[in-house]
Amino acid sequence: MKLDSIDTQLLNFLQKDAKQTNKELASKLDMSVTAVYERIKKLEKAGVIDKYVALLNKQSVGKAFVAFCHIKLVKYSQELVRQFEKEVATIDEVLEAYHLSGDYDYLLKVHVEDMESFREFMVSKLTNIDHIGSNNSMFVISEVKHTTAVNI
Repeated sequence: MKLDSIDTQLLNFLQKDAKQTNKELASKLDMSVTAVYERIKKLEKAGVIDKYVALLNKQSVGKAFVAFCHIKLVKYSQELVRQFEKEVATIDEVLEAYHLSGDYDYLLKVHVEDMESFREFMVSKLTNIDHIGSNNSMFVISEVKHTTAVNI
C-alpha cells in the first residue's frame, strides 16, 4: 500500500496516542470525522496498523529489571531453530526475541522483578531448553531511549 502524506500524519498521531478520538484526529488533519474513520479502517485492512496496545510502566507492574540474553544454539539446524523458537515463544518473561546473524543466534529481551527473579528465570526456564550452547546476559543500567513508534 502506498502511503500519502495524510496517511503518514495520521499514523504518526496514532503512534503517539492511539486513544485519540476520530474527532480529535480530524481536527488535527483538517478533515471530516468520516474521512479519518475511513482512512483508519483502510490502514487496518491493509495491515499497516497491526494492533492497538496499552504500554505499561515497568516499575508500576514490578517488571523494571531488564536483561538482554545473547543465545547460541548447540548446533545450527532447521530442527533446532524451530524447536528453540517454539519453546522461547512460550516464556512469559521474554518480551522480544530476535533471530540474528553474527556470533550469536538469538537476542532475547527479558523483563522480571529483580536479580533474584532473573536467576529464577535462568535456572527454571531458560536452562530447560536443551539445545542452548551458551548464553551471555547483560543488564540494563538505565533506559536512554525507548519508543514503539516507527519513523515513517
